[in-house]
Order: sequence, then C-alpha cells, then structure tokens
Amino acid sequence: MTTNNFIPKGAASFSVDYDGPTKDIYFLMLPKMTMLAFSAAVEPLRVANQVTNKELYRWFLMTEDGAPVKCSNGIAIVPDMGLEKLPSGALAFVCSGTEPSASFSDKTLGWIRRQKAFGATIGSVCTGAFALAQVGALDGRKFTLHWENQPAFCEIFSDLVPTGNLYEIDRGLMTCGGGNAATDMMLEMIERDHGQDLAVIVSDMCIHFRSDNRKAVQKSAYSVALSSRNQHLINAMQHMHATLEDPDDIAAIADAVGISRRQLERLFKTYVGTSPVQFYIDLRVGRAHALLNETSLSITEIAAATGFNSTTQLAQRFRKRFGQSPGAFRKGWIEKDQASAE
Repeated sequence: MTTNNFIPKGAASFSVDYDGPTKDIYFLMLPKMTMLAFSAAVEPLRVANQVTNKELYRWFLMTEDGAPVKCSNGIAIVPDMGLEKLPSGALAFVCSGTEPSASFSDKTLGWIRRQKAFGATIGSVCTGAFALAQVGALDGRKFTLHWENQPAFCEIFSDLVPTGNLYEIDRGLMTCGGGNAATDMMLEMIERDHGQDLAVIVSDMCIHFRSDNRKAVQKSAYSVALSSRNQHLINAMQHMHATLEDPDDIAAIADAVGISRRQLERLFKTYVGTSPVQFYIDLRVGRAHALLNETSLSITEIAAATGFNSTTQLAQRFRKRFGQSPGAFRKGWIEKDQASAE
C-alpha cells in the first residue's frame, strides 16, 4: 500500500471538534470506469481534510491485479493495491462506467462476496451496481445507477428495480448515479459524520450546488430539456419511455394525456422538430443500441424488449439511424474489444 498525504494545504479553514478515528474508504476501480464519477466521490473527502486540517478520511485505490486501470476516457490511473482483505467494518465502493456488465471477472465478484462476509460495506458509484447485483448485494435494498444504463440493468436483473434518484443510502448501502451525484452522496456522508456546517463548506469549496434531497432525479425534466413547460408534452414523453417494450399507438397516447392526436402532433412539431411517431421509434432504437452495447441478449430478445415485431423490423430502423445492422454493430464492438486486449 502506498503512503499518501491526506491533508493537503489550503487557504480556507473550518474547525470541527473531532478526535476520533479516521474513516478509511476503498475504491475498487473497474476497467472503463467513469473518471468524473470517481473524482466526484474522492474530492469531497480531500476537501474535508483540507479545510479542517484533520485526517478525517483516507482513501485507497484498488484494481483486480494491482495494475493501472484505464478509464472510459482513456486515461490510466495507478492504484494503491490489488484485491486485498479489507478490515472488518470497512467501506468500499465499486466504481464502473461504460460496458459495465463486462467490466468485472469472477475473481472480482468473489472478492466482493468475501468482503461482505467479513463485515465490509460495499457500495457503488455510477454503474458499479451491475457487480453488486451479481453477488446479491442489492436484494431488498433501495439502490440506483446511472440512468443511461438502467434499461440494460433491468433486462439482465429483472427482479431488481433501481430508482431514478441521484443517490440512495439504505441501511448502510450507498449507491449513486455517477457524475456529480457522487459528490452529493459523499456530502451526505460527511454531514452524518461531522455535521451540516462542514458539508456546506465542502460543497462550496467544490463549487457544487448541493441537492438537499437524494430523491432528486438524475435526468433533468423534459420541460427543461425542451425549453417547454407544456405538461401534455412531458406526460406524452414519459408515457413513451414507460411503454417501449409494448408501445401504444399515438392516438392512445394522446388520449392518455388528455389531448387530441392533432394537438399532440403539433406539440411535437413545435418543440421537438419531429413527429411523435418518429420520436417514439427513436426512443426504441436508442434502447436497442444500449442493449446491444451493454448486454449479451440476443438480437431477437432485444427486438422484443424494444417493441419491434421482428428482428427484421428492428434491423431496418436500426440501419436507418446508425448506418448498419444490429448484428454488424455488435460484431464491430467485439472486434474492437479483441483488438484492444491484444
């Protein structure tokens, strides 16, 4: 294990009345993890130490074999250690990112199981929930992961339902949706450990507008995304997202949100620049793209999961949007992964 300086110098200061033990936090970094989410989790700990001039927290980085891990942005990070037994009661986070279902090995899953059995608490950052789900760590708990990866997660783990919230803390299990949500999660931990005032100072030092409610949703409201506050349009989009596997016809959607089909068509043309039919198809094709990337589901299964009557129908829509068939798209990614591993 490397020796780090956990109390950097800084201009700002804040006094906390605490002489207890340092809290050690371990980050298991998986291949292609998201650097933003990882940094957003670590930096509040560094800032808490810096402004108090106390070693409130220490953090240690781990990889499966102790070798550097390459993030999703191509930058490599050198860990402090490989997989080692954690102290009883330790807190660890599994950090993942793109292609989460392919980012962990049986060795990593075995390590997570053992640490849990020895009394460690294992949480997740961004898409680390995929690994936790594999070992049963999410059963009966509230949890979350990045919204982009939730459809694939739900296809693989059909009995587990993530929330769409920024982060969740349920009986010690801490999970977040990645990005700046990791900062919000850590700020709540800092507040629990050392009080609200320190959490506010840390948030200000990070120039982070803290969400005081972990139930804040990860995705911005459709009204914000579309510069519109039309509730009929928002409700229609939400209805479409909820029915991708078994799509409704547009007249039924219009009826469900309380307007005519003609009104719905006009709203989409005005604010989205496309028809509701095309928007709905694009959502389903986008979901198929995610499932091809992040699951081992067959193309037939993906077609069914995205509301297409056949693989042929899916292939036609997919080729129109992405310029190649689903099979060619998946083959291309497999070849890239093989080339990268060589």
